Amino acid sequence: MPERIPLECAVLSHPGMVRSHNEDAVFVDREAGIAVLADGMGGYSAGEVASGIAVNVVSEGMLPELRSDRELSKVDVATGLTHAALLLQQKIAAANKGIYEAAQTRPECAGMGTTIVSLVFCGNRVSIGHIGDSRCYRLRADKFEQLTRDHSLLQEQIDGGQLTPEQARYSLNKNLVTRALGIEAIVPADIVEYRAEADDIYLLNSDGLTDMVEPAAVHAIIERNRADLTQAAKELVDAANQNGGRDNVSVVLVRVPQGFLPSAAWAQRWLAKKRSG
Repeated sequence: MPERIPLECAVLSHPGMVRSHNEDAVFVDREAGIAVLADGMGGYSAGEVASGIAVNVVSEGMLPELRSDRELSKVDVATGLTHAALLLQQKIAAANKGIYEAAQTRPECAGMGTTIVSLVFCGNRVSIGHIGDSRCYRLRADKFEQLTRDHSLLQEQIDGGQLTPEQARYSLNKNLVTRALGIEAIVPADIVEYRAEADDIYLLNSDGLTDMVEPAAVHAIIERNRADLTQAAKELVDAANQNGGRDNVSVVLVRVPQGFLPSAAWAQRWLAKKRSG
């Protein structure tokens, strides 16, 4: 596989100002092009177990394939998704199975679950898989956009017209998710794909950020720190904690450099190398 410039990434996770332990888990591989974030729930240690299983199963399942010469960027005709996206869907399902079985067989883990949000870059596409209310945002030029839709009671109330987005800001039901990994034997993930462009910045975050900091403020922090993702991550976590820090807060920031994406010349060199090898 031809060499490419790795993704630019910054990762930060903090227990917040109220909780004594951190049930979030994160993983990033800049060269392979994958980022995973999970926000566990279910008690003092069980939440950490659930989020850890989710991140490990997905990352360990995806990495060998992303590092191989397998043509994951090919599109499946039946679904319209790349093979990379379908593989991500399979690995999230495997994570759900592992968490569910652990919860059934280990009394201390009964009822545990976790959200998950993940990015996988392959070719010129990015696949996003998520379950729960951990989110993915994208900053492209000056447009900041939420790319995932929460699986939460609050989102259902907004969709059903029971609450306006403004009223939802003050709701007491922010942490009630309607879908989570490990709660049932089968839990479907939402999978979407987009074309990746140079200089896109992606944010993965647990709800400990967006429950404490409005999206406009999140946008402003990333915007003024475009050149320093590490500083942006620090300011995001600091903002959540300064506003109360009622939950664990985790952020992953990913910028796509031009040299990470395939070009026509890049593809031609790779094909020539494969044919000669």
